[in-house]
Amino acid sequence: MDKKGTNDVLRRNVALLSKIGEKEAGMMPAIEAPLPSVEQVKQIVKLVKSIIFPDYFNKRQPDEAIRSYYIGVHMEELVGLLTKQIAHGLQFCEDCEQIRTKAQVYDEAERLAGEFIDTLPEIKRLLYTDVEAMFDADPAATNYGEVIFCYPVMNTMTHYRVAHRLHELKVPVIPRIITELAHSKTGIDIHPGAQIGEYFSIDHGTGVVIGETTIIGNHVTLYQGVTLGAKSFKYDEQGNMLNIPRHPIIEDNVTVYSNASILGRITIGHHSVIGGNIWLTHSVPPYSRIQQSKAIDAGFQDGAGI
Repeated sequence: MDKKGTNDVLRRNVALLSKIGEKEAGMMPAIEAPLPSVEQVKQIVKLVKSIIFPDYFNKRQPDEAIRSYYIGVHMEELVGLLTKQIAHGLQFCEDCEQIRTKAQVYDEAERLAGEFIDTLPEIKRLLYTDVEAMFDADPAATNYGEVIFCYPVMNTMTHYRVAHRLHELKVPVIPRIITELAHSKTGIDIHPGAQIGEYFSIDHGTGVVIGETTIIGNHVTLYQGVTLGAKSFKYDEQGNMLNIPRHPIIEDNVTVYSNASILGRITIGHHSVIGGNIWLTHSVPPYSRIQQSKAIDAGFQDGAGI
């Protein structure tokens, strides 16, 4: 194709792709405003890490006054970024008819950012219980710093606990961006709506899925490949999927081993152990031990198959 032909192809497709189709228009927010920035959301989580784990993600400051100064600087930057991104996310809010003007949007975003900042001490407390749980659950961990720096569960749980609080504040879109950032990096997929107690640990982690309405108690350990998912979905009269509780409830002191699938609104009683490769769709009482049937060694010879 000559240059004129190439230019004709470019012009034709630019014209086609520039048109705003009906479907595209229907998927965009009604308010014309900047969309959230994934890069700035990444920076928000980075700032939270520097505030919650200051000795690990900043230059170590044994002097409390100097430490306070640096945390204050990061806190100020965090508030500014968070307010801006919440404001951009609010255009996706379907129940926000009362905040239509730009001033109203930023007032609401500022209020939500302030409420989030007020919960940082509790987020910090919960994350340090997760560090302790992971260290206690893994004999390969040599110190707490190794868990904080290296373990995918801590990266995931920092994202999750930040996202969960924003989800509780009914901030649209931003919580999902935050948890999907961790998902893409660690392979651990936790919906920000899931409720997870303290002293939570995930060993290895790759392939873990925790659905939106999951409730997890305290001192729970999961291994790689575990799915806490939905068994089926319910619909209204118009055929729209209903967002109702559909994921498991995991009570305190439960361990779920690798590649187990626990599906539906069922309850796993406290102090239970769910073995690997289990498909579980019914509730089990406290102190249960659920294992798969013993493997059958059929054997084969000379490439003859089983």
